[in-house]
Amino acid sequence: MGRIFNLDSPLMVFLTRAADLMILNILVIVCSLGIITVGPALTAMHYVLLKMVRKEEGYVVKPFFQSFKQNFKQAAICWLIMLVFIALFIIDMRILNLSGLEFAGWLRIALGAVGLVAFMVMLYVFPLLSRFENSIRATFKNALFMAILNLPKTVLMILVWALPVLVLLLSMSLVPVVFLLGITVPGYLCALLYSKVFKRFEPEEAVTDADAWTVSMEEEQED
Repeated sequence: MGRIFNLDSPLMVFLTRAADLMILNILVIVCSLGIITVGPALTAMHYVLLKMVRKEEGYVVKPFFQSFKQNFKQAAICWLIMLVFIALFIIDMRILNLSGLEFAGWLRIALGAVGLVAFMVMLYVFPLLSRFENSIRATFKNALFMAILNLPKTVLMILVWALPVLVLLLSMSLVPVVFLLGITVPGYLCALLYSKVFKRFEPEEAVTDADAWTVSMEEEQED
């Protein structure tokens, strides 16, 4: 019986990981209240989650705020770019719905396809910011590159991020569960998927020190 509560037992490892994910989830929510800080918060979350997946994590709070501060400017700008795109997408869809054009249906399909590709890119932007040093333009370019070349994993990541929505659709009584785990659990599952993808772009002897874990990424896609 004592082995069950040993710190190295599967049960205790699971409970510790669940507690870390809950703490991280709350940090992301609190740090996203400023709206513009959503990008830095998500980047910091992916920074911690990737370390968890690779079993390189220690504390949750310190590395979270380390990445939050380090990547604040780029992550905030990327998030603002995404917000502008989302706003334009919603406005365009609204215009099409009110236009009454005979071919509006085809335009909606085309616009939906563009939105899907954009969402696929968004899935990789903040993870890339958390791990690689690059310009904003190159980050979006590399995100598109990774999303397309790893399409099966990208599709799985889309399905994973749909889980919290499905949970809420099943029952609004599960809101507390989503509040505690609705961001970090999908993020953790996605980190399991993109971790090996990132490995292909990392130096063989990448720096993994707690204070300098981000590595440079060559802009292989530059003309």
